[in-house]
Amino acid sequence: MYEKITPPTTGDRVTFKDGQPIVPDNPIIPFIRGDGTGVDLWPASQKVIDAAVQTAYKGQRKISWFKVYAGDEACEAYGTYQYLPEDTLQAIREYGVAIKGPLTTPIGGGIRSLNVALRQINDLYACVRPCKYYSGTPSPHKNPEKLDVIIYRENTEDIYLGIEWRQGSEIADKLIQILNQELIPATPEHGKKQIRLDSGIGIKPISKTGSQRLIRRAIQHALRLPKEKQMVTLVHKGNIMKYTEGAFRDWGYELATTEFRSCCVTERESWILSNKERHPEITLEDNARKIDPGYDNLTSEKQAEVRQEVEDVLKAIWDTHGNGQWKEKVMVNDRIADSIFQQIQTRPSEYSILATMNLNGDYLSDAAAAVVGGLGMGPGANIGDECAIFEATHGTAPKHAGLDRVNPGSLILSGVMMLEYMGWQEAADLIKKGLGAAISNREVTYDLARLMEPPVEPPLKCSEFADAIIAHFND
Repeated sequence: MYEKITPPTTGDRVTFKDGQPIVPDNPIIPFIRGDGTGVDLWPASQKVIDAAVQTAYKGQRKISWFKVYAGDEACEAYGTYQYLPEDTLQAIREYGVAIKGPLTTPIGGGIRSLNVALRQINDLYACVRPCKYYSGTPSPHKNPEKLDVIIYRENTEDIYLGIEWRQGSEIADKLIQILNQELIPATPEHGKKQIRLDSGIGIKPISKTGSQRLIRRAIQHALRLPKEKQMVTLVHKGNIMKYTEGAFRDWGYELATTEFRSCCVTERESWILSNKERHPEITLEDNARKIDPGYDNLTSEKQAEVRQEVEDVLKAIWDTHGNGQWKEKVMVNDRIADSIFQQIQTRPSEYSILATMNLNGDYLSDAAAAVVGGLGMGPGANIGDECAIFEATHGTAPKHAGLDRVNPGSLILSGVMMLEYMGWQEAADLIKKGLGAAISNREVTYDLARLMEPPVEPPLKCSEFADAIIAHFND
């Protein structure tokens, strides 16, 4: 079955039904150690995860770990440029849930990014990145504890699909010629725009299917949260890219108001309903004026559209969402991408789940992680309908490899996400409790220790931090 790897002799595979995992008590979980500091991070993380499972379930549940290869370690085992062997892909497909340390960017071999390749090959369309503050973690922000968001980033489309051509290549020149001479002139809204002849060309595909399956997962997640956190914000640059990022927003609202009609309300709908509740005799025009402050400056056609919107909302959902019922629904709104970068810092408590496209999500998740303590404490998951991979979100830091000094927090918290995904909440809660207590007690690795006031001397080693987390399970 496999060329160079052997599955555990005990344990069962995770299966899936309707996109959700069915997890046995002894699942076989493939793991990729990772490059660089992965040699330190993975043993520490595995120790914490195993200890939490044992403490929580007293032997009734146990993970059977299955070592598979990717990155530099794969090249050592399989040969030059074999960064992502078929053995590994087959094992992840077969067993359904995997976890990985950081991976290097390949040199040669035809793969630009191992992380992106794993996501695209397995159709792991939802990158999920929680950003939550643990008390005591050094942060440059005054109130980092106010930020508690989960970012849903579409993982398989956008410019990260990697369809691009080098400047001066035959295909790039041909595309520029076709666009400049045929397609742009045939589209009146583009006016006299032209692409410079010395340009590289990339394609930014955003599909309705890809957008809605991502937003669907985000709304489903919101429904599992406490009522005060049931909000999904669509993050986009639709004001500029109307047919890609603007379409993402529109498809999100379409999904929320059809498939999730009974349990969702849009922000504009809530304004219309609230105006009617506070002023029962309000006219359609006055309601329209309240939800659109520039109403009086609109053309008569646009004013009619806003009045029609008000009328349609009241007719369609007043009985099910009016008289305050909308306050019990998942709120769906949207924000322009550049403004959300400010607002996660200036108004963080107003947001819960952020759903966005690939490039925006990459930037936004790293920015949010910085608010709560940096990528060293940032977990990540890549989830599809029949597979999920959990991962450290930082790089390989090869100069620190083998020194037992780096922070395993990102990979450990990714393990927490994996346990939660599997439904093993008791074990996940133990790790979060232990991690929080260790940080609060200033038992931390050098990256956190040097930023604390006063700095912690000496800091814990990577392995010692794992031991400290475990020691706090029973506090």
